[in-house]
Amino acid sequence: MSREYAEDRIREALKLAKGNATKARQQIIAWTATDARLLQALAKPHLTGIVAHAIDRVIYHQATGDESEEIPATPRPLNMEPDTFGKEILKALQSSDTARFGQEGAVPSTKRPKASQSHIDAMKKIAGKKKKDD
Repeated sequence: MSREYAEDRIREALKLAKGNATKARQQIIAWTATDARLLQALAKPHLTGIVAHAIDRVIYHQATGDESEEIPATPRPLNMEPDTFGKEILKALQSSDTARFGQEGAVPSTKRPKASQSHIDAMKKIAGKKKKDD
């Protein structure tokens, strides 16, 4: 029954928005603030994932001792200049060290470790051998 209720409300929102999906989404979100039945019908299929994410986040914060809120009070504006817009997103997508949903704090450091003296000596020895062989 809850699925049908959600679908009926979605149809109603689409009708009010004259088929505009973006406006219909905004209407549905506004309705969920006062219609708990609609919110539950929409969230029910995703509840297991939502709860798992919330539990993992709390466990992570307990383990690290970091209890600070991750969401800033005022969001940082995007740089919308034509030559820079989207470059940060593309850079993040091609990086292998990109944060994954729910594991934002677990991203490895991008700093390369300093080479040990034995490694430096070995590289110098290899470079010296190649010069002598030529």
